[in-house]
Amino acid sequence: MKRKIYSVISTFFLCLLLSGCGRDPELDQFKEDFEIFCINISTLDTSINNIDPAADDAKSKLLGYIDQLDSEFQNLAQMDFPEEFDYLESLADDASAYMSEAASAYHTAYSGEVYAENYNDYAYENYKRAYKRIQILITYLHGDELQDADLTDETAAE
Repeated sequence: MKRKIYSVISTFFLCLLLSGCGRDPELDQFKEDFEIFCINISTLDTSINNIDPAADDAKSKLLGYIDQLDSEFQNLAQMDFPEEFDYLESLADDASAYMSEAASAYHTAYSGEVYAENYNDYAYENYKRAYKRIQILITYLHGDELQDADLTDETAAE
């Protein structure tokens, strides 16, 4: 949970960083698109965290938010990265693929008559992998090198 919060905070800082002045229309469009992505996933994460698990509609809310996250990650994969960030497009594509797999598995876990814990676990692992790629993407967009062994070891093992 703390990592998710750090990820959201990092995302907002990146959005602020990318919102500086620029004259390159392609870069400006990328900044705008990425800022919208950051805001949308932050809003959805907050909504997911605010679901009352005891509520009758908790399952449908969760699945709805997960579907919206999947859509946002698909939008990220469709973004036109400027030339200087072209090397990051595959991270966006991978993040989207992992989120789509997570969404599918969450639906399987919660849509049957009996809760399927193994699908939930599988979904959560894919969800974490999607967000891991976002963390890596943000790190590189900041112009930093990966310092967190967790980031480099996890992606190397896949």
